Amino acid sequence: MKKKALITGIAGQDGSYLSEYLLSKDYEVYGLIRRNSIVEHQRNRIEKLGSSINLEYGDLLDQSSIKKIMKLAQPDEIYNLAAQSHVRISFDVPEFTLKTNALGVLNMLESFRENCPNAKFYQASSSEMFGRSVDQDNFQRETTPFEPTSPYGCAKVLGFNLVKHYRLAYNLFASNGILFNHESPRRGSNFVTNKVVKTAVEIKLGISDKLILGNMDSYRDWGHSKDYVKAMNMILSHSEPEDFVVATGITRSVRDMCNYVFKKLNLDTDKYIFQDPKFMRPEELNYLKGDCSKIKEVLNWSPEISFELLMDEMIDHWLNIYNDKNEDS
Repeated sequence: MKKKALITGIAGQDGSYLSEYLLSKDYEVYGLIRRNSIVEHQRNRIEKLGSSINLEYGDLLDQSSIKKIMKLAQPDEIYNLAAQSHVRISFDVPEFTLKTNALGVLNMLESFRENCPNAKFYQASSSEMFGRSVDQDNFQRETTPFEPTSPYGCAKVLGFNLVKHYRLAYNLFASNGILFNHESPRRGSNFVTNKVVKTAVEIKLGISDKLILGNMDSYRDWGHSKDYVKAMNMILSHSEPEDFVVATGITRSVRDMCNYVFKKLNLDTDKYIFQDPKFMRPEELNYLKGDCSKIKEVLNWSPEISFELLMDEMIDHWLNIYNDKNEDS
């Protein structure tokens, strides 16, 4: 009998890659999707999967829709990936962020406990929970204290602790994956990596004449979403529910990323890149670097796609999009 997986946030970057990965392992996949008046915005990443996945409308803040899909799917595995996922925007909509990213987790856990307690539950936790806290060796790991610097990070800490509480209080298989930044061509273009790549390609093609950014000296540990969704599945395939950091262990600044992308396109960063305070966070998170020793040792996971290959893939993605548009016009 096929394993059944339920994915919230199935239409996002990670949800789409996870769906493809689980289908390749012969899972039956169900997804909770928020209704959007523009269908293309909610399904374009998963459109090619067609009828191979089962979609139901719902929302993390609507307990009835969560209960409905859990009863329908009776999943073996639950991946809670849905969230208000943009850290900078969490300062603009803090209440919505807290409700979705914390109360939404509570709603998922309650429905999990009541409707399919024998399933395994994965919570998409975040490196943003560490915030300003860094160990003496300049890494962040499972034992590093949380000191979040945004409403997003604060909400994710509550979600993380709720998962641990339900695991211990109700003997549920509930695990956290503390994922550091992970990107792909499917990343929203309002996130810094895709914003940089897309705009650089537009500058190269004469469509744009500048790239405006906030803090260029913030450091991040960037991996590829394809690698990280495999880690999610491995976390739920483990014999015991545990929490794992998923990262590359290498950190680069936004400036470093810009230099790589612009050099690839033979562009001068000094000529085209400008900073604007409106893109700065009220409290900046300047440094993230994950120690993924535990998941390497326990689950034998390690990232396979380098930062350079990730950036190259994203550059090619946008070049192909604009080349196709030119051919069609």
